[in-house]
Amino acid sequence: MQLEFFPSRTLTLYLARLFVTRIAAMLVMLVLVLQVLDLLGESGDILAYPSNGESQLLYYVSLRVPQLIARFLPYSVLLATIITLATLNQNSEVISMKAAGLSAHQILAPLLMSATVIAGISFVFNERVVTRATATLDAWSSVDYGPVPEDSGVRSNIYLADGQDLMTARTMTGEGAGLILNGVTFYARDENDMIVQQVRADRATYANPGWKMTNATVFEVETTTTTQVPAVIVAKDVSPGKVTLSKVDANSQDIFTLSTSIEALRVAGRRTSSLEAAWWHKISGPMASILMPLLGAVAGFGLARSGQLLIRSIAGMALGFAYFVLDNAALAMGNFGGYPPLVAAWAPFVLFALIGEAVLVRTEE
Repeated sequence: MQLEFFPSRTLTLYLARLFVTRIAAMLVMLVLVLQVLDLLGESGDILAYPSNGESQLLYYVSLRVPQLIARFLPYSVLLATIITLATLNQNSEVISMKAAGLSAHQILAPLLMSATVIAGISFVFNERVVTRATATLDAWSSVDYGPVPEDSGVRSNIYLADGQDLMTARTMTGEGAGLILNGVTFYARDENDMIVQQVRADRATYANPGWKMTNATVFEVETTTTTQVPAVIVAKDVSPGKVTLSKVDANSQDIFTLSTSIEALRVAGRRTSSLEAAWWHKISGPMASILMPLLGAVAGFGLARSGQLLIRSIAGMALGFAYFVLDNAALAMGNFGGYPPLVAAWAPFVLFALIGEAVLVRTEE
């Protein structure tokens, strides 16, 4: 039995190369298929805007592909693990390596090393590319795939509360007292939270206090009458600071910007548990790639001629997909406050790491 964690250099490079090429193949296949299906569903909305054409479709693809890569990279690592190990097992290469004195952990070591490198690349890719693509796509889709105001601070789907009243906006640009809300709707409600008046306008600016909605359409619920007014002031208790903090999208901010947003919300006395869980998941999410070789390892061991190779492969896939289901469920519980943020982000990873290690030791070591 060798004492080194890695096998020989030649074998390490051989296993790592097999693994990485299969990850790339699976990722390309998944992204191509899912992008085609996604584009079929969105192309109608994109082309519905006048003057949109092929270039806008390609622009949408360029923004959507990074999201698909980030989401399905761990799945690709899981499938590549099962395919790589099942092929090695079927060709009796695993038996040869074990006959040479290698343990199951040593055979998996090149795969774990490759997955660790991929996890690091995934983290950087998510922070530098995916967050920006997500913010741009959200802003573009919020204006029905029309022209987006040229401002680096564009935010979309703003939701505000002014006491019992509510105000929403499709996009927000600018900063401080120069904030501009586009596609604004204000709902005035009575003491029973019933809507008594609706005000719509294409644009609203800060009037200190309140927000000035120009060329507004006012609908009175009780009389069912609609009137057009040049300007109206609403939401006098909503300051630009509240607007800035009203919507923080963790998927659109990198980990450093999100830390600043969380601290600002905390100082303002706002609930931040869901954002804190998302902050931790920015680290634990990419690390799921490290977990996949351990969960899919069950497919690589055992006698291929015993007829259980397919069953082992299915078991490996079941473990991997169970992790993704539990990971999403834990994040949902964290968003509702059922789990602490740290537990919501890391509990599934730790749990399935222990399960994968227990299965591997129990069956092969």
